[in-house]
Amino acid sequence: MLEKAGKDVTFVDVRETALTPDQIAIFAQNLGDALINKRSTTWRELSENERNQPAEALIARFPTVMKRPVIEEKGALTLGWDAKTQAKHLGNT
Repeated sequence: MLEKAGKDVTFVDVRETALTPDQIAIFAQNLGDALINKRSTTWRELSENERNQPAEALIARFPTVMKRPVIEEKGALTLGWDAKTQAKHLGNT
């Protein structure tokens, strides 16, 4: 969808390519607690002790606990792919 809308897209699969500590920190600073997908299988499989770790530590250790997609455009980050986010990135506002 984004490519069809004329956007340059670089897809990063966090299962294959680890995020850097700097990337994780930027995501956490900008997106806060929403960055952790508490509905994910990964989250459900974590122990209570693991769940109490800071978001940055969780994502570094269990990257699939991060809600996706994180989209960066012109220095701004969005999280997920709901109607509001689609409108923002596809120009349907």
